[in-house]
Parts: sequence; structure tokens; C-alpha cells
Amino acid sequence: MSTLEQRLSALSKERLSGMRRGLEKESLRAQPDGKLALTPHPPALGSALTHPHITTDYSESQLELITGVHASVDQCLAQLTEVHQFTLRSIAAQGGAAGEEMLWASSMPCGLPTDETIPLGRYGSSNVGRAKSVYRMGLGHRYGRRMQTISGIHYNWSLPGIDNEGYFALIRNFRRHAFLLLTLFGASPAVCSSFVEGRPHALQPLGQGGTLHMPHGTSLRMGRLGYQSEAQATLAVSYNSLEGYAASLHDALTRPWPAYEAVGIRNPGGDYNQLATTLLQIENEFYGTIRPKRVIFQGERPLHALRERGVEYVEVRLLDLNPFEAVGVDAATLRFIDVFLLHCLLADSPPDTPDEIREIAQNQHMTAARGREPGLQLLRQGQSVALADWGLDIIDALVPIAAALDATHGGHEHRDAVAAARAALLAPDTLPSAQVLAAIRSQHADSFVAFARERSQRIRDHLLALPWEADAQARYEAMAAQSLQDQRAIEAADTMPFEVYRQEYVSPARLGQPRAATAAH
Repeated sequence: MSTLEQRLSALSKERLSGMRRGLEKESLRAQPDGKLALTPHPPALGSALTHPHITTDYSESQLELITGVHASVDQCLAQLTEVHQFTLRSIAAQGGAAGEEMLWASSMPCGLPTDETIPLGRYGSSNVGRAKSVYRMGLGHRYGRRMQTISGIHYNWSLPGIDNEGYFALIRNFRRHAFLLLTLFGASPAVCSSFVEGRPHALQPLGQGGTLHMPHGTSLRMGRLGYQSEAQATLAVSYNSLEGYAASLHDALTRPWPAYEAVGIRNPGGDYNQLATTLLQIENEFYGTIRPKRVIFQGERPLHALRERGVEYVEVRLLDLNPFEAVGVDAATLRFIDVFLLHCLLADSPPDTPDEIREIAQNQHMTAARGREPGLQLLRQGQSVALADWGLDIIDALVPIAAALDATHGGHEHRDAVAAARAALLAPDTLPSAQVLAAIRSQHADSFVAFARERSQRIRDHLLALPWEADAQARYEAMAAQSLQDQRAIEAADTMPFEVYRQEYVSPARLGQPRAATAAH
């Protein structure tokens, strides 16, 4: 019996059935013509600051739909579907042009206006609400607003009985093997040319329809076009321990960055440009394929929470929206990720090194741009290895884990998900990224926007046609009303001037102490 299988057999059914997950799904609101909707967050959806399930991400036009924590994939997807239904019904009920808006079905954005015209998320007049908008203003100055309109799905995952060391071992293996998920589930091989206007890129035109693509691309969102920056490229964050990870993040949150100092906190007119002039304004600005997370107290900094109370769950951040799925992701994908994450936890996970961190970044960029290229070679410990061979090795190691999950839950859905992934890796033309390009070419005259617009409209019609109970409508209306009340209460309770609030919030003292220093007191 292998070490992995020994560790697997030591996992009780109680622990396996204690696995929990939740979803966060971003989508742009788009007009029927495929251009970005510039209308405010629909009032019927409540407050984007305080609603537990419906908020906005970067832009006022970018919805983020959030589930609670669930014991099963099916429950998780059922709630995400319900939130979608209420959201689309509320949009349609506005009537007029605003009532025709849809949720953009692709990770890469719809037709975008000029950069400065993309509206930032607005969260009211409270200090916490203003800080969220100023943070977004800062992201726009640092990376451009267009880059921030990319949408994706985040999968939050936990298993009982994992300590900090276990979660960081999982994260190291996840980062090593993330290329497999990008290959299997990447669905953003093409983009509207408006996205890269004025920026250098290596994309190739697809016909004459204003579409750019990578012929063997899987996920442009996770490649050099997506969440990348020169400043963040200087961060070689290690995941060997909570202490080391926290120290790297602490450094980035407190290190002045000359280009951002040049932007300044405020413009000459007194309006805020950004929250801070450090390499990162706040923790969320650090982009990664996976993050260690913990639920925070009101007003608490995420890094402080991690240092004080440890890792509670991981957030998987590399999933593209699948435009062929009504809510952007399906059950088989999530079950595969459950099995994959267990493998990352149970397999040996040696410490990472600066060389390996560079390799991981290179493999990610190669896979994003060329993941379906026949014979594509990645780097593993300095040696070339075929992506397909390495991927099949990982998938084969997932089989006993899938069997254990099926034995816990009944049925054979986890084994089916692993078998489907194996078949897809062996037939790259069946992968979502290949299907997206095939549909753009054969059905939409080489136009990415026409493809995504048709998918978005079809999904809108499908979700609006699903059964919808009066009590569900009443429940969501009550939630929206409560969120507006909660926002007003926060605004009424504010007494501190915003500049004092900002300085206190970004103060290094709020980031918590390294463990060793805490123990010394």
C-alpha cells in the first residue's frame, strides 16, 4: 500500500463526510448588444455592502453571487441556481432597457467602454463602504480597470481535522498541479480585442470579427493577460508555513512601492486615488490560484485573523466560468476538485523553493496560453515533462480517493468525474476551451462577443423559465430589505473621519504579530 493510500485509509468516513464547500461566482451585467451595462447595482438586489449572497466585485456592473457553506456539491449548486434566479428576475422586473440585461456567461469580458468609464463598485457613505470603493480606485490606477472586469468562480473548501501545516501542504501541492485544472476546466481561450486595446499582447486574430485568441489556449484569464503585474511579480511568496506566508504578505502590505507613491493617496482635488502606496493596498490584492482563508471579525484584517486563529479553509481561485453551464460550473467539475484537493492534502508535499516557485509560474503561463498544444512540455524539478503524461499520472492517483468518497456518500459520481477528466485529457478537442473556440468559429463567424452574447441570452432565458416559488421570492425580498437596513445602521453608527479610519485600517499594527513574537509576550 502506498503512503497516500495509507493516509487515505486513516481518514474516517466521519471526516470525509465533514467536507464542506461554498461558491462565489462573478459575472458582468451586459446589455443585449454584448456591451457592458453601465447602470447602477439593481436596487431590488439590496445592499452590495451587507447582502450575504448578492454583492458586486470590482465594478458596479460586476455581480458576485455567493452561496452559504454546504455538505454536498448538489446543495451548493442548488443554492447558486436559486440566487441566480432571484437576481435575473429582479433585473427583468426593472423593465425598459435595464430589464433586458443579462449575466455575461464568459470569464473574459463583454465589449468594454474606455477604461475610465468602467464604473467602480459603490457601497454607500460609511467608512467601510468608502474604503471598498477607494480600494477599487487604487486597483484601476495600478492595473487598469479593464483587467479587473475578468470574472471567475471561487471554490471555498474545508475538511475537519486539518491544521495549518496540513493546509499549507495542500496549497503547495495544489500550486504544483494547478496546470491540470487549467487544462481540464479552462474556458477562456479568446477575447474581444477591446480588452487589450493599447496593451502589448501575444494573441492572434481569429478571422475578421474583432476576436483575439490563442489556438491552443485554455485560460487567458489565468495567463499573462489576466491578474498579473510587475510589482506582484517581485513577490516570491513561499507556502512552507503560515509564519513564512504571513511574513511575505506583511512585507508586501508595508513595503512602499515607488510607482504607487507617485500616484499618491489623493489627487490634487482631494479625491482618493488608493488606500495605500505600498506594494499591496490590502490582502485581497495579492493574486494567486489558491489562498489560505479564515472568517474574519468585523473590521479585522485577514492577515491578523490568519495569524491569530490559523487557516480555516482554502479558496480555489482558478476556475473560469464555463459558458456551457447555466451557473458557470457543473457538479462533475466540483466533485473532481473535491478529489483533487484531497489528493493535494494526502500526497507528500516537500517544501517549495525559489526555483520551484519560478517553475510553477512558468507552467501556469504555458498552460494558460498553450495547454492543448500537442506534446507541450512543462518543468518539474528542472526536468521537462509532457503536460499530458504528468496530468495522467495525477489523475491515476485520484482513483482510490474518488472510490473512498463514493464509499462515503454512495453511488459512483466521484469515480465518474475522474474518469471523465481522464477521457477529456486524452481528447483535447473535447475540453471546454476547445469547445469555446469551435463554437466561435462554426456558429458565430469568428466573433467571441457574438458567441458569449448568445450563451448569456440562452442562460438568462433558461433560468427565468425555471419554476420559482412565491416563498423563495418573499425570502429573498426580505433579505434584500434587511441588507439595506443593515447598511443604513452602519452609516448611522460612523463617527470617525474617513482619513482617520483609512490610516488606522492600513496601519501595520492591524496586521497582527508573528507567532514567535506573540509567544514572547
